[in-house]
Amino acid sequence: MRAAVFEAEGLKLAIADRPTPTAGPGELVLRVGFCGICGSDLHATEPSPFPLDRGTVLGHEFAGTVAATGAPDWQVGDRAIGVPLMPCADCAPRGDCRDALGILCPRGRIIGLAASAPGAYAEYVRLPARMALRVPAGLDLAHAALAEPLAVGAHAVRKAGALLGARVLVIGAGPIGLAVTAFAALSGPRVLAVSEPDPARRERALGLGAAHGIDPGQDAVAASFARAAGGPPEVVFECAGATGLLRHAIEVAGISARVVVVGVCRTEDTLLPRVAIRKELSVQFVLGYVRDDFALVLDTLAAGRIDAARFITRVIGLDALPDTFESLRHPNPEAKVLIAP
Repeated sequence: MRAAVFEAEGLKLAIADRPTPTAGPGELVLRVGFCGICGSDLHATEPSPFPLDRGTVLGHEFAGTVAATGAPDWQVGDRAIGVPLMPCADCAPRGDCRDALGILCPRGRIIGLAASAPGAYAEYVRLPARMALRVPAGLDLAHAALAEPLAVGAHAVRKAGALLGARVLVIGAGPIGLAVTAFAALSGPRVLAVSEPDPARRERALGLGAAHGIDPGQDAVAASFARAAGGPPEVVFECAGATGLLRHAIEVAGISARVVVVGVCRTEDTLLPRVAIRKELSVQFVLGYVRDDFALVLDTLAAGRIDAARFITRVIGLDALPDTFESLRHPNPEAKVLIAP
């Protein structure tokens, strides 16, 4: 099969022939219909204290059709998405984490972020059958491929607690910020605003349920939010992960507010604890998702409650992937770019 392979930092992904995976007992092989390019993939291929294995096939946001099955309740041709987690050697016989730690387990692997767990920047991908979910009838497979980033948004909104009647601010309107916006909008906030410098991304957020868009390069975020909402944010989602934004989220949050940290800052950062203490803020860090988040996303998409098409800005083939991947390292107005291998 053809696959895009990470060879080294500073080099473009290479399109190469790789062995087509086979399905062992309790496993599935999917013919990849669509796979999203994630910011985590970009960051993983950059210099880091935790370098990516050379030879890794990236890609953890995928949907496809079963091409081979080692599980009796799955048939060739079934449509599926995957929770992209591979359990450790001790848990592999059962197909998932015995302690139900999921993505939090330090011994597990994320499909597409380790050479030993090849991902879906390829024509085929293998995963444990227990980590697969069926795509509802009538749901576009390209939209189903959004399940992973949308599950991140669903999980963050769950962790935030009740949003009904709350004044909510989302910082950042990249794919994860949009996912948080979409699920926050479904949770009944009194006011939902998004702070995002790119006008195209702000417009997408408005189309997914935000009532107000704030340009942080032109307006003071706290003052703009207060004018629109009648008071400061009671819940702030930090979804960009840039240096200084956690401090910013704490500064703009209201008294007794909740700050939910979704963006992954990859550098050391600073904040002034006294600001958070004087407001008695609650700060919640979140990572990834659980299987139930994927099930919720599929049900929500199938019901038409989220306009999935607003997330997808381009669909490319494998041959275009190396150059497109590099272009996404720079500031851009894209939301989700999908690969159709």
